[in-house]
Amino acid sequence: MTYEAFVKLVERLWEEVPEEFKRGLQGVHVLPQAKPEPGLWGVWRLGEYLDPGPPSAFGGFEGLGRHIALYYGSFREVAGEGFDWEAEAWETLLHELKHHLESLAGRDDLVREDLRRLDAFRRGGPPGEG
Repeated sequence: MTYEAFVKLVERLWEEVPEEFKRGLQGVHVLPQAKPEPGLWGVWRLGEYLDPGPPSAFGGFEGLGRHIALYYGSFREVAGEGFDWEAEAWETLLHELKHHLESLAGRDDLVREDLRRLDAFRRGGPPGEG
């Protein structure tokens, strides 16, 4: 799948998300590069939720807002024979949207779950362990 086709796919999927779940989110961005998972060779981050947190006393984050980023290059890295681009893009988009909703609710359950899975992966166990 080309970068342009992937952008169109993500735009179409994003249109399916009800507006009430997008509250406070400035945008979804499809970036062309791959993003390696730090410290894990050959593991790629497909997407991430970018929340700058509260503005600092110095105004460091003012206007930046909350965003979701999907990394097309990472999808290319993991895409093999029979890869379902739409299903994987949808799953990643919804995962990052859950991070956004938890952030609005002042929760970090999904962040903690992601960290547990990464820790298990680093120790060589299945991602669900930990």
